[in-house]
Amino acid sequence: MTTTTARTGRPPAVRVHRRDRRDWKGWAFIAPFMIVFALMIIAPLVYALYLSFFQEKLIGGNAFVGFDNYAQVLQDPKFWEPFGRVALFFVVQVPIMLALSLTAALALDSARLHGAAFFRIALFLPYAVPGVVAALIWGFIYGDQFGLAGSFNDLVGAQILEPFSSQAVLASIGNIVTWEFMGYNMLIFYAALRVVPGEIYEAAEIDGAGQFRTVFSIKIPALRGALVIATIFSVIGSFQLFNEPNLLKNLAPNVITSNFTPNMYAYNLSFAGQQFNLAATVAIIMGVITAVIAYVVQVRGSRQENS
Repeated sequence: MTTTTARTGRPPAVRVHRRDRRDWKGWAFIAPFMIVFALMIIAPLVYALYLSFFQEKLIGGNAFVGFDNYAQVLQDPKFWEPFGRVALFFVVQVPIMLALSLTAALALDSARLHGAAFFRIALFLPYAVPGVVAALIWGFIYGDQFGLAGSFNDLVGAQILEPFSSQAVLASIGNIVTWEFMGYNMLIFYAALRVVPGEIYEAAEIDGAGQFRTVFSIKIPALRGALVIATIFSVIGSFQLFNEPNLLKNLAPNVITSNFTPNMYAYNLSFAGQQFNLAATVAIIMGVITAVIAYVVQVRGSRQENS
């Protein structure tokens, strides 16, 4: 060893054997979430997928039928009618709700609105109301025999307001959903506006940009990511529409049927008709459609943001 050190001028290399040790502390922290996620999300999803490939036969019990359930649902008008209804709901209600939320967020961020903190809380407060309670409140308002609409009709002596008519019931439900979630989306937009650097506004002011130019050239482009997120949430909410029509069905049984929305159709197939396999198939199909539409929205939004 002495000779080697003398010739090279440096000590010989010493081999150090390292044993790779995995640190499982991180997994310990996320284990509670993973357990709940697996039991509450993954397991029901797998079980629903399993049910969709089987049918309960009078002879032979539960039998594997492949894609027969999917073919039956896709050929069923009772599925496509409510699907078209929620698609129309999404196309009409979501742009209105997001436009109102965007307008409210811009007004709160303008620093020209007196009592902005009060209006921010007031707009967000409906979201804190449970969906069941909100539907019951608006059901009482819409009642043409006992509610506010009925009182107004009695006052003018004519049936002017009929929120539960076949022509107006979808718009009435859209009004409830807008009232519930406008403040939630407003808060998403407002939070995105608050992180825009102040130097950009100062530069725009130096360049002579007015309020409208600042809104359309700075604020709205800065909200593209938030708009994508809000739209994705709205896609999921629209195609999962259930609480509001299901609760209002007792007030308008001739208009809001058991298959008013796809989720109501699946619910009644399962709990009223005991057709669990078809109900699972409807749920899987709606989940796939919702995921595809949400993915398209995300991809298009990402392309516009990067362009």
